[in-house]
Amino acid sequence: MEETPVEEGDTNKDVEIAPALIAVHPAEKSVAVAVGSDLRVFDLVGNCPVSLVDESGGSYHKDSIRTICYGSNGQLFVSAGDDKTVKIWSTESWRCIYNVGSEKRVSAAAISPNGMHVCFADKFGVIWVVDLDGGVDGNQPLVNKKAVSLLSHYCSIITSLEFSLDGRFLVSADRDFKIRVTTFPTKPVNEAHEIQSFCLGHTDFVSCIAFISKLECPHGFIISGSGDSTVRLWDILSGSLLATCEIGDKVELLDSKEREGCHSAVTSICTIADGGLVAVAIQSLHGIILLNCDLSNHTLSVVKVVSISEETFIPTSLSSSCSTRYLWMVTGVSGLHNLGHSSLARVKVISGFNKDNPNSTENELSILEDDAIPGGEKLLEKLQGGVTFDEKVFLAASEAVKTAMSNLLTKKQYSTEKRDFRKRTRNDRKLKQG
Repeated sequence: MEETPVEEGDTNKDVEIAPALIAVHPAEKSVAVAVGSDLRVFDLVGNCPVSLVDESGGSYHKDSIRTICYGSNGQLFVSAGDDKTVKIWSTESWRCIYNVGSEKRVSAAAISPNGMHVCFADKFGVIWVVDLDGGVDGNQPLVNKKAVSLLSHYCSIITSLEFSLDGRFLVSADRDFKIRVTTFPTKPVNEAHEIQSFCLGHTDFVSCIAFISKLECPHGFIISGSGDSTVRLWDILSGSLLATCEIGDKVELLDSKEREGCHSAVTSICTIADGGLVAVAIQSLHGIILLNCDLSNHTLSVVKVVSISEETFIPTSLSSSCSTRYLWMVTGVSGLHNLGHSSLARVKVISGFNKDNPNSTENELSILEDDAIPGGEKLLEKLQGGVTFDEKVFLAASEAVKTAMSNLLTKKQYSTEKRDFRKRTRNDRKLKQG
């Protein structure tokens, strides 16, 4: 998701703040956290921190990372963001094997199930595709690749990008309430795309999308979260709305003060393997909501609210693996220089999902203590940047999280005069650069 634009001459202190992101390897071999420009990876198999290898020189990213993801087979990992750079990593060697430049800041990315293409979206709503014709070689030297434009959302910032489970469709969501399903070309660099459907019905920005599968439906169904405080289930082929779950009235915020000016926007969703459970993060909720998705009857219903006792923990990103053993969560932000921290992250894990029946309401879920998390203190040291932090710092960080999420999810409105000024200054820059 893209940050709120700032006017020339504005001194918005929140502009540099970026919420923390988390991604788990599909076979739970590793877990990655991005906060600000920092990319941190921990090897769960070897129980050790990962040292990333990037031959481009300098830091891996020079500005805030806005999207990270693993490929469905776990061989590739992508990171991208405000530095207009997309980095494609081999998870075997954790070398950056492809480096791709973007014309604009990147807001979302996805890897095709066959691992042959990476798509990413920029701040102007253009989706680009990178053809990995060389395949995956974890020991190859860094290759600079060029992206080709695939489709556009016409200046609407894309908030989420996902491939269908069978790779047949590319699904994109934006701030203007739309979800678009595109048939992904066999040869996307040379062939034109076709629009399969639009999923229309949200009354506010669509913040996140995910897929949930059914045996007789290989491409899966779409689950979406929005600023309208709903999670919705969609048929991918027709774009039909199958079910809506109102989240806002299920969320009990901490106190009346937090209710004022606070919305129950969905900020992250994560499906728990193939069992029909969906984990939902809310803009101001200290915990998550678990939904049961019944694909046969086309229903979405709340199973339970899992509260986190720490008042400083508001999840900014969720992720799980195909093993369904754990749900990984992270909270945190970058740019807390006034608190003595360039970036701050806190990782938590929920366990107790029944692998044989993950959507069972009888699951005894528990939030693991730090020493019980896979990888223990070594993992926390790597992904959080430390094991313990001053509680006062985290209290300030939790407020920054709310502000950062609001800025990311709220579309800023400009007056006609300010829009004209922005256009002129952008053109002036282009002329000077030329």
